[in-house]
Amino acid sequence: MQPISYARHQFPPEIIRHAVWLYLRFTLGYRDVEELLAERRIETTYESVRRWVIKFGPVFARNLRRLRPRPTSTWHLDEMVVSIQGRRMYLWRAVDAEGEVLDLLVQPRRDKKAAVKLMRKLIRKLGFAPEELVTDKLGSYGAARRELRLCCRHEQGLQKNNRAENSHQPVRRRERKQQGFKSPGSAQRFLSMHATTYNTFYVQRHLIPRRTPRQFRAEAADAWQKATTAA
Repeated sequence: MQPISYARHQFPPEIIRHAVWLYLRFTLGYRDVEELLAERRIETTYESVRRWVIKFGPVFARNLRRLRPRPTSTWHLDEMVVSIQGRRMYLWRAVDAEGEVLDLLVQPRRDKKAAVKLMRKLIRKLGFAPEELVTDKLGSYGAARRELRLCCRHEQGLQKNNRAENSHQPVRRRERKQQGFKSPGSAQRFLSMHATTYNTFYVQRHLIPRRTPRQFRAEAADAWQKATTAA
């Protein structure tokens, strides 16, 4: 776990952690978080919340990732269009068979080079190659697989890749709330933090006993506490 220092901050760590959690966990803006804190008689500014997210968010995300279990070896890959200052960009995303967001990459093009970059990043980050790739029929995925000499099975089809398609929905909600992203770099940083927090707290509620979501929420809260506690 990466050590965290809250030294030289006016507010105690508990308030900073809670403000960052609110922003990353829910579809809220900085001013929304400011008002929620004010309702609890915590007087701060949205600019302070923004600085806390920028400073502590990446560290929290890295620590949360270290607490996550090993993902499955089936990777679902997909890409979506995002508008950044009026420029058309592509968000490449990979999730595993259980819907865990493995990684994402903001790129200007929808081609083999971007697909290769995403797959290389995934292999380097996770430490293993997939046993199965599931994608739509975009030819860049097959070309990237051949260039990287992956011997995994490759399934293609629009219906087969619904898991990756569904993972775009939280990003669309945040994109609308923030009225678009300001730059490719800021989009990459925020979405990486958001994806890790989403992985930790997301609970699939269908066809499970009522006590199971409570257990999952308790485990997620414990992971957040461990990942954000000062060294």
